[in-house]
Amino acid sequence: MLERIRRLVIKEFLAIFRDPASRMVVIVPPLVQLLVFSFAATLEVRNAGLGIYNEDVGVLGRELVARFEAIPVTFSRVISCSNDQEVREVLDSQQALAIVHIPQDFSRSLESGQIPVVQVLLDGRLSNASMVVQAYIGRIVRQFVQERQLNMPPRHSSVDQIVPVTRVWFNENTSPMWSSVPALLAILTNLVALLVTSLSVARERELGTFDQLLVSPLRPAEILIGKAVPAFVIAYLEGGLMVGAVIIVFGIPFRGSLVLLAMAMFVFLLAIVGIGLWISSLAATQQQALLGSFTYMVPAVLLSGFATPVENIHPIIRWLSDIDPLRYMVAISRMVFLEDPSLDVIVPYVAPLLPIAAFTLFSAAWLFRHRLE
Repeated sequence: MLERIRRLVIKEFLAIFRDPASRMVVIVPPLVQLLVFSFAATLEVRNAGLGIYNEDVGVLGRELVARFEAIPVTFSRVISCSNDQEVREVLDSQQALAIVHIPQDFSRSLESGQIPVVQVLLDGRLSNASMVVQAYIGRIVRQFVQERQLNMPPRHSSVDQIVPVTRVWFNENTSPMWSSVPALLAILTNLVALLVTSLSVARERELGTFDQLLVSPLRPAEILIGKAVPAFVIAYLEGGLMVGAVIIVFGIPFRGSLVLLAMAMFVFLLAIVGIGLWISSLAATQQQALLGSFTYMVPAVLLSGFATPVENIHPIIRWLSDIDPLRYMVAISRMVFLEDPSLDVIVPYVAPLLPIAAFTLFSAAWLFRHRLE
């Protein structure tokens, strides 16, 4: 039995690496996607447009405008508006994500010790980016007002003397890349395992060699194992290669245990290989297998907590996130890279992967045998 499986595994490796197209799909795209998505898939806002509608003729209003103009990384262009119509045109044409409206009494209110009101108009068509820009603007305005009032005589100052001090754990510089790149590592490893596995049986059916496997001494379970092992090994090695790229190329710290990450990825890939075998058993052609893979990938990524917290998902469909293997691997990858978690912290995330992997593998074996009848 083991000898038959070994020969089938060798055949699968040769089928993948002798075909230039398959070799290219397995090796190059994941690394390219890691480089591209790491810079593109970020919640940080850069080079955004900002509109300023300054009705204040005082010095403090102009100083506040200068504060916004002094942040070219965040606001690459600052558009001056002189009336309400220009404000509407700037927002309608998406020249700016936000408009800051400085009222006429801004300087007078600040000099008299009052807290001035600054209006911010946001483009709700880009809600996430607008919320980030709103936080930037709010921080700049608060800092400016506090600095000016602290320089006034005590009788004029209305700033609360209790100033909160914020300290960020695990990501001291709050770099979005430190959060997104480890999660992308899990997503792309998932993609490699899914594609290689889902294409395996479908390729045999499309080439007309699947019937030859059926009449060979190989049993259905042996065929399934022979198809799963190469995909598992390739995805595991590709994942290790991407771990090195994340550390060396992007300079993201690796504070945890490589052994814990390897163990978690081992269990995670078992679950993904089972899903890939499901897709491969149902697909009659490689095109159908690709469509099935991407049909699974889109909701899996959305439910994984990559872009938004899992708690934000509506309770009606949150159970789908609970059975999504990618959700647990994304969390594990972030923790191992940034936190140095202990075993008791990792176990609650690895434990759900074990029944998921068992279910996907055994159900894929059942489906494979059922399709042969």
